[in-house]
Amino acid sequence: MTTLHSTPSVDRTDANLTAAHAEVKAEIARTDTKASLLLAFNGAVLAAVWTVVTGTRLPLPAVIACGAGAALIVASAAVLLAVTRPRLGGAGFPHWATLTTAELLADLSGDDRAEHIGTLSRIAVAKFTRLQRAVDLTRAAGVVFIVAAAIVVGGAL
Repeated sequence: MTTLHSTPSVDRTDANLTAAHAEVKAEIARTDTKASLLLAFNGAVLAAVWTVVTGTRLPLPAVIACGAGAALIVASAAVLLAVTRPRLGGAGFPHWATLTTAELLADLSGDDRAEHIGTLSRIAVAKFTRLQRAVDLTRAAGVVFIVAAAIVVGGAL
């Protein structure tokens, strides 16, 4: 009579799958947190630019530069909203919500963590890519705002 027991290889694989699943979920949470912080920063920048442009008499080139910078900030915010937009298709709870209790039990009886890790990793990479784009847009806006300040202070251009 043979008894089934775990081998070190199976235990290691199980531990690795569990760790990878937790890691990728944490990365997704990190992107959402970063995106939220950057959205708040962008909102503060837009409020400051609005206050300066409407409350100060600026030369036309500075106003145009501020408008261009504001447009870049708005574009960054749009990308950030795409980062934080919930993804309701695919694996996990959106799929489980469509199942009956019996189907859910059958679905969860197998170990599909590897598939979930792959799906979640693709989501995380897409979120990080968008987050990078948003940061690049925000940085570009900063350069444009510096140009606007230089126009006002020193009459550059």
